[in-house]
Amino acid sequence: MQSIALIASLLTAAVVAQSNDPVVNLGYAQYRGIPNDTFGVTSFFGLRYAASPTGLLRWQAPRAIESNNDYDPSTIIDATQQGPICIQSTPYWNITNTSSIPVQSGVEDCLLLDILVPAKPANARLNVMVQIHGGGYAGGNSESYPGYALVNQSAGNLIYVSIQYRLGALGFLAGSEIRDNGVANAGLLDQRAALNWVQRNIRFFGGDPTKVTIIGGSAGGGAVLNQMILYGGEDNPPFRAVIAERPWVQTYHNNSVLEMQFREVLNATRCDGLACLRSLSADQLNVGQQVALVNAYLNYPRMYGFGDYWFGPTVDGEYIRDFPSRELENGHFSKVPLLVDTEGYEGFLFSNQSLRTLADETADLQVIFPYAKDSFFTRLYEVYPASAFNSTFFQRQTIYGDYIINCPTYYMASAVSDWGLPAYKIVFDAGTELHGATRPFLHNTNASTINNATLALVMKDWYLSFSINLDPNVQSFSNVSKPYWPAYNLPGSMNFTVMDVNYTMVGAVQDFWANGGCDFFRVRAVS
Repeated sequence: MQSIALIASLLTAAVVAQSNDPVVNLGYAQYRGIPNDTFGVTSFFGLRYAASPTGLLRWQAPRAIESNNDYDPSTIIDATQQGPICIQSTPYWNITNTSSIPVQSGVEDCLLLDILVPAKPANARLNVMVQIHGGGYAGGNSESYPGYALVNQSAGNLIYVSIQYRLGALGFLAGSEIRDNGVANAGLLDQRAALNWVQRNIRFFGGDPTKVTIIGGSAGGGAVLNQMILYGGEDNPPFRAVIAERPWVQTYHNNSVLEMQFREVLNATRCDGLACLRSLSADQLNVGQQVALVNAYLNYPRMYGFGDYWFGPTVDGEYIRDFPSRELENGHFSKVPLLVDTEGYEGFLFSNQSLRTLADETADLQVIFPYAKDSFFTRLYEVYPASAFNSTFFQRQTIYGDYIINCPTYYMASAVSDWGLPAYKIVFDAGTELHGATRPFLHNTNASTINNATLALVMKDWYLSFSINLDPNVQSFSNVSKPYWPAYNLPGSMNFTVMDVNYTMVGAVQDFWANGGCDFFRVRAVS
């Protein structure tokens, strides 16, 4: 067993003291971090992992920062404060004040990541968790899902990295002119670039690049899935395990919609093509994408529906080669252990509470499924009969929640376990029970904001043990007793076992979504 003194000496080669703050030397740059004694971590904020994606680099693949910078390796860069966030946007249905265009803050030069290193590392090659934030591919930043509570509970066993990536039109505009003169899914390529940076550089912080788990919630969970299927699924991806929380898999719009998106942005910016878009200032482009989001929702016929963020990952044939459900079913994904979760009412926040009649609901869903025939809706309402719900709204929230999130958790867990790999699934019916209910239990540092502090310890134990041991049952950091969490299913079996967490019990049950509804959506390969 290594002594603490030996561990410290090994880390000193990478982290040296200056002005009482730790400094990490990456070779091409040095960064000064800041200790946080409250949570027992050292924080490094705003480290660039790629060159600024501005001007001619808009809608181009990110370029590695090591060979695309003007840093002086002898100069120490301050990394003690959070860097700027990426440009944000909001779909019209999520705007609270519709009297004006809600242009939000953010900058284009935002391909940054934050790193939390335990003040007392348990060894010289720590496990690494990389957080891809959620926000509908439209909002969020590296501090949306802070990792202080996880690192603190890990007893020095975990480094936490949180990344930013291009959002909205800047990250996911994907018309034919973009694909011919740039890349679609630029935001997903940003995420992969950050993961590759971690592979090259995390050792300087005491991390082990062979022990990386990626985690993400909502759009971050969808991003985890997209990283699994990127390039058709790599045999040796820059991660060894994945945690997909409530994976947001909104409609992968077809080429007709992608061309409409591109034209709407051109109209909103008064541009005539891609060259003009690349010549605009970031502020002009920011306003333009928000105007496009407003117009596309208010136009008749409406271009996107309630709950859809419109800009997001698409099938481009090169990076994302087919719908996620098809890629999973065909084995075109990176074969790594999986932990996936979902909450009880995933569609609630993304459904229009003014819906009252079946006709209203059908008109609403027709925008979500614009090419659906009458037979689609006939079968849909057979699978989700109105008699099973106490209102039209709850029927709609169930349909949408299944389509966007619940069914993808079933597709992911069954695909991974069918390949003989460990897969663990949890249904979280505690907290608010709405989309994001697990968030305070995993990320909040103030116990008063969590309605069950013991459950928060249990949840962090499970996720830490999976990240470190590839099994949520192996290691307890809190010494809180918890039930055994069985794997999703054995190859060829039909058990589909999930861990159900609710107000009265925590225990294993059968997967609620291994049923006709998810098979209905998968057969139609709508996402």
